[in-house]
Amino acid sequence: MNKLAIITGANGGMGQELTKAIYQAGYHVIMACRSTNKAQIICDAIRKNTGPEIEVIPLDLASFSSIYAFSQTIQQRFSHVDLLLNNAGTLLHHAEITEDGLEKTVGVNYVGHYLLTKLLVDLMPPGSRIVNMVSLTVRFGKLNHNIFTPIDQKHFNRFTTYSDSKLALLYATMDFAEALKDKGIFVNCADPGIVNTNIIVQGNLIVDKLCDWFFRPIIYTPAKGASTMLYLALTPNLTVTGGTFAHKKQIKLSKKIIHNPYRKILHEKTEQLIEEITKKINPNR
Repeated sequence: MNKLAIITGANGGMGQELTKAIYQAGYHVIMACRSTNKAQIICDAIRKNTGPEIEVIPLDLASFSSIYAFSQTIQQRFSHVDLLLNNAGTLLHHAEITEDGLEKTVGVNYVGHYLLTKLLVDLMPPGSRIVNMVSLTVRFGKLNHNIFTPIDQKHFNRFTTYSDSKLALLYATMDFAEALKDKGIFVNCADPGIVNTNIIVQGNLIVDKLCDWFFRPIIYTPAKGASTMLYLALTPNLTVTGGTFAHKKQIKLSKKIIHNPYRKILHEKTEQLIEEITKKINPNR
């Protein structure tokens, strides 16, 4: 059987580029998407008559129940996962809450991917790779004890919340890298830069029109944005783990980011949160 790759958000701008490239590299590709109708159209367009398989399996990263159902499907059908690309992300215009009671941006960008990774690592053999899509905004992230708490609309700032979620994912990457190093599993971050996708839409007709005219033409295409994640996914003999990459090169993080005293607390609170929500939705688990 071909190596198996799972790509979250595989039907988005960069997600489509990732999906095509990973499929062309010979992987059996699982498009893990919330919008399965859109994903299926893309899947059918990419699939060839001969070669590896490509398929859509529903995954809503804002739902613990969906994440558990997805991981159970993977565990029942496949013996191994060789590549996990945690690419999906959201930048909400308004404050929202997940069905499990979390602030949604953090719930999707960070907690959802954390839980998914946690559930799949036992299927990953030595040499497997996990790549998490972060953002240049991590430098603006500020973590505190309220990161998971829903925010009322009056105090909601989409960019602050997004930055916090991506910084949390960066720390998860570092933690997973340390925990999985002895198993030979490589875990890294990819910063795509500012990319011409729907995630940068502001929700303001005038601002978005000006953005279309003056800003979009000079920022990265989805293919360019996906290139660093593909570099980390497909480059032979890549042995770095726990790194953050941009433009296909490892970047040096500031001491302020590396030595954030909240990193350990975040890990502990995340594990505690996952345990609490899991018991609520499935007391027997």
